[in-house]
Amino acid sequence: MGSKNSSIPAQVKKSAQTPSEPGVGEGIKSIPTTGVFKAVNFELYVKPNLTIMTFGVVAIVCSAAYLAYMKSQLKESKTYVAIAEDGSQHLFKKKSKWD
Repeated sequence: MGSKNSSIPAQVKKSAQTPSEPGVGEGIKSIPTTGVFKAVNFELYVKPNLTIMTFGVVAIVCSAAYLAYMKSQLKESKTYVAIAEDGSQHLFKKKSKWD
């Protein structure tokens, strides 16, 4: 009982001797990887940030809405692109056979 090591609980001794074991919820962080893998897959090792995620979702939704709007405007304009033999593109208005 006179030694210093006997006063340390058995669980602390065991955890200090064994290499780091993955804890609950660590997931891929516990797998030994290289620095290059961590740099390329940065999002796997960073704590999720709600503000950044919200900004990203809003940006993607706005981009998709803008593309849909541009496509609808192109259909409504009643024009088409004709490609000439030399590869140049010309924009023409659609004409009816009745005109």
